[in-house]
Amino acid sequence: MSVGNPLYRLTTIIDAVAPAFDLLVRLYVAEVFFRSGLVKIKSLDATLALFENEYAVPLLPYELAAYVGTAIELVVPVFLVLGLGARAAALLLFVFNAIAVISYPDISAAGIKDHMLWGFLLAAIFFHGPGNWSLDRFLLGRMQRRGAQPRAVSIAK
Repeated sequence: MSVGNPLYRLTTIIDAVAPAFDLLVRLYVAEVFFRSGLVKIKSLDATLALFENEYAVPLLPYELAAYVGTAIELVVPVFLVLGLGARAAALLLFVFNAIAVISYPDISAAGIKDHMLWGFLLAAIFFHGPGNWSLDRFLLGRMQRRGAQPRAVSIAK
């Protein structure tokens, strides 16, 4: 494509705006989970009661599930916003989101749609990365400028 081509100019504009969009997606999803964590910590007695009587979290005692769930919702979104370990943060919140849907049998159709949206956005962050405006990208750039090669993580044995 030539520089004078309108499609080329449009693509250039989209590429320039993409990092802001990536950041906005991370901010949106992080806010959803962080606000939920704030609600849980604000009324911990009510949270414990919900985990004991309403939520059916598999494998964990309700007290542990309440504390771990609240901690995840307050800590992991910060990493997502910063774009630090963003793929791991997105994966953790994706799993957390799925467990939330499974654990609450009375979830409404609207609630399921919300959780699906958050799940898809988290999957996009996981598969595509946090974008250029992230600490992950900044640190990778520094490593590459110093000549260090990032180590690939091998899952094959």
